[in-house]
Amino acid sequence: MPTLEFKGKQFVYSHHLSVPFRELKIDKDKSLSGKGSSPSLEDNLIIHGDNLEGLKALLPTHAGKVDCIFIDPPYNTGNEGWCYNDNVRSPLMKEWLKKSANPVDKEDLERHDKWLCMMWPRLQLLNELLSEEGSIWLTLDDHEVNNAKVVMNEIFGEDKFVGLFVVVNNLKGRNDKEHLALTHEYIIVYSGDEYISRGLELTEKQIAEFDLVDEEGIPYSLRDLRKRGSEDRREDRPKMFYPIYWDKGNDSLALEPQSNESVKILPKRGDGTDGRWRWGKKRVADNLKDLKAKESNKGRLDISYRVYLDLEDSSNRKKPKSFWSGPEFATDLGTTLLKNIFAGNNPLGHAPKTLSHVARCIELSAGKNAIILDSFAGSGTTAHAVLEANKHDDGDRKFILLECEDYADSLTAERVRKVISGYPFKGTQKEELLKEKITWSNFSKKSTDILSKVDQLEAKHSDKFDKIKKEIKDGVLTVVGERKIEKQAPGLGGSFTYCTLGEPIQIESLLTGKGLPSYEALAQYVFYTATGGSLEAVSKPSVDGLIGETDLYRIHLFYKPDATWLRSNEAALNNDKLEAIKASGAKGKRTIVFAVAKFMSQKELTKNRIEFCQLPYAVHKIMGN
Repeated sequence: MPTLEFKGKQFVYSHHLSVPFRELKIDKDKSLSGKGSSPSLEDNLIIHGDNLEGLKALLPTHAGKVDCIFIDPPYNTGNEGWCYNDNVRSPLMKEWLKKSANPVDKEDLERHDKWLCMMWPRLQLLNELLSEEGSIWLTLDDHEVNNAKVVMNEIFGEDKFVGLFVVVNNLKGRNDKEHLALTHEYIIVYSGDEYISRGLELTEKQIAEFDLVDEEGIPYSLRDLRKRGSEDRREDRPKMFYPIYWDKGNDSLALEPQSNESVKILPKRGDGTDGRWRWGKKRVADNLKDLKAKESNKGRLDISYRVYLDLEDSSNRKKPKSFWSGPEFATDLGTTLLKNIFAGNNPLGHAPKTLSHVARCIELSAGKNAIILDSFAGSGTTAHAVLEANKHDDGDRKFILLECEDYADSLTAERVRKVISGYPFKGTQKEELLKEKITWSNFSKKSTDILSKVDQLEAKHSDKFDKIKKEIKDGVLTVVGERKIEKQAPGLGGSFTYCTLGEPIQIESLLTGKGLPSYEALAQYVFYTATGGSLEAVSKPSVDGLIGETDLYRIHLFYKPDATWLRSNEAALNNDKLEAIKASGAKGKRTIVFAVAKFMSQKELTKNRIEFCQLPYAVHKIMGN
C-alpha cells in the first residue's frame, strides 16, 4: 500500500505513545448536572485542554468504545492562524519548529508537513478510541483532503475506507481560488472492523411501502432475492447460484426437492442468462419462513424475501448519497444559529458547521446509545446535534468534546448550557421538513402522491409549529415549519460534566509522594496498560484489590494517594491479601497485582498463577517500554 512521506514523520510516528496520561479533573462549577445528580465522568463530557493529551486521557475509560468520531480540524488554508506546538522530544524536530513560522500562514512552504505532523498522533489515538462498529468522519476542503486520505489509509487501513462525501455549503462560491469559486467541502469516512451504516430515516412515503402485514400484525414489504444491478451475474459470485425448490401444494420452499411436485427455481436475469441470489445457502436455510415464491403472468418464477418495518434496522433505512446539497448545509445557517443563541453575537469569529451537517453524520453512524466524540469542538455544534438527536427519538447518546482554546467555557460549554436550558430569543424559528425537485411531467403523473406527502407532513408536525409554509420556486418544492418565539427558545434538556486536564500521571511520583494520582485515575491507568482495554467503572478499594477483569485477566491494585500509607507495611502484598485474591479468583484467568511491595516469595505467587507488578517501575514492564 502506498504511504505518504512528510517532513517530521519519523519523529511523530510513535509520538502518541510518549504523550503522558493525565487525570480528568471535574470542575463542578462549570458543569451542568441533571436534577438530583452530581458531575460524573459517566455523563456527557466537555474537556478543556490540549486535544492530543485529552485523547490520551480518555484511553483508560474509552478505548474501543467511541461509536462516532466527528472532527473538523484546521483546513490549513493559510488564513486560520493555527500553531503547531506538540512537544515532540526530538532535538531535530525542536530545531525545525524553532526556525519556522508559527502560526502557520500561506507563506509557510512547510505548512502541509506541519499539518500532517499535527494530525498523525491524533489520528493514531482516535483509532484506538474507535469501537469496532464505529466510524470517523473528517471534514476538510481541497487543501489537505488528498494528504488526509493517504494518511488515513495507513492508520485505519485502506479496507476501512467507507466513502468521500461532497457537501455543498456555499452556493455563491468562495473566491479564494484564482480560477473558480468553490461551493463545496468534503467528509472522509473510515470505519472500524464491523461497521454497518445506519442509513437515513425513512420518509413517510417509504414507510407506506411496507403495505403487507404478517401473522402477528407486523408490517413488511417484499424484495427480490435475486441480485439486481452490478455484480448480478453467476460468474460474479458462483456460490450464490443454486436452486431453491417450491412446493406449490403447500406453498413452501426448501433447498432440496420436497416431492415430485417441487419446482426448481434458479436466479435468472432478464435476458435469460444465469444470475445469482443475494444470499448464500446458509442464510436462505435460516430464513425459509420469510421467503415467498411468485410466478408472473408470463410464467417467470422468482423469489422474494420479507423486510420488516423496523425503524432502527439499518437495512430498513435509506442509503445516503455521496453528494449532499440543500439549504440546511449552508454555512450562513451555522452563523445565524450561533448569533441567535448568543444574542446577536458570533463569539467564534467564523462560520461553524451547521447543525444539519453534523446531525447527518450522527444519523448515519450512531444509534440511540452511541458515544460521539469531537476533539476539535469549536462552538460545540456536535454536542448540540447529539442533544437534538436525543430529543427527536428519546435516545441516550453521549457526547465528548475536547477544546484547547480559552473559549472552551465561555463559548463551547456556554452554548451547550443554553441549548440544554433554553435561551432568550425573540423571532421565528424555521425547520425545513421537505425539499423536492418538481417538474411538470412528474407533478402531472404524481400530483396525488406529492400532495398526500405534504398533507402527511402537516398532520405530523402541526402541533410543533405555528405555521407550515409550502412553496414552489425555481422548480423546487419546499415545506418549512415556522414557530414564533416571543421570549425564550425552549431547552433540549440534558447535562454535562466539565473537565480540565490534571498533572501527568507520573508513576514515579509514588517514590516522592508529590503529585500522587487519585485511586480512580491510577486504577484506570494500570488497567489500560495491563490489558489495552478501558475500565467500565472503578469500584471502591476492596480487601482483594480487584479493580476489573477481562476474558483473560483479573487486575488487582493496592494503593492510596497517601505517601505515609504507601511507605507502610499495609501497602504491601501479604498473605492476607493473597488469600483474599485466591478466594475471589476465577480459574483460567491471569491474575496481575499492582502494589508498591510484596512480603512473600515469587515461588508462592507463581504457584497461585499471580504476577506481581511493583509500583512504580513494573507499569513500564507491562507497557513494554
